[in-house]
Amino acid sequence: MADRREAILAAARTTAQAHGYAGLNFRDLGAAVGITSASIHYHFPSKAALGAAVARRYWQDSKARLDALWAGSEDPLACLAEYPGLFRRALEDGNRMCLCGFMAAEHDDLPDEVRAEVRAFADVQIAWLARVLLAAGAGQNPAAIEQKARAIFAAVGGAQVMARSRADISVYDDIIAGYRASGLLPAYPR
Repeated sequence: MADRREAILAAARTTAQAHGYAGLNFRDLGAAVGITSASIHYHFPSKAALGAAVARRYWQDSKARLDALWAGSEDPLACLAEYPGLFRRALEDGNRMCLCGFMAAEHDDLPDEVRAEVRAFADVQIAWLARVLLAAGAGQNPAAIEQKARAIFAAVGGAQVMARSRADISVYDDIIAGYRASGLLPAYPR
């Protein structure tokens, strides 16, 4: 049963990264997993429950990747330089989007429990960026550090949207290079 739940979550993640919350439907997910749509209801009684679960898993997985990046490097500038690569991977995987970024664009149409998980993703990203910026010597003013962390998060997500709209990952790379040239991101060798 746990394997089936995981398969549903994996299929829902792939779908939501390509089509957002609106693209989640039990019939198509059931076909992708090889079960009936009614079987999905056993694990997720509603689309809202499924959307919240997939968004929660997404931000938890993202947090684990961020924590591993931080733990694997003693250089905060190197961590900041690697950060855009986390978003680039979604584009490399079939021109997909950050799941929570896509769902954030659907904010008005999301159930409250899905909105909460999407906000948690942004909160995790901003908190991690602020911690790394502080360690990189970005100053001691918490409001200014959080402002820069939000700017980085929004800018990287925006670069992903631009690249996806053109189905061209080189657009993402060019925009990120511009962020490095402007000083928003450190110009650090990759």
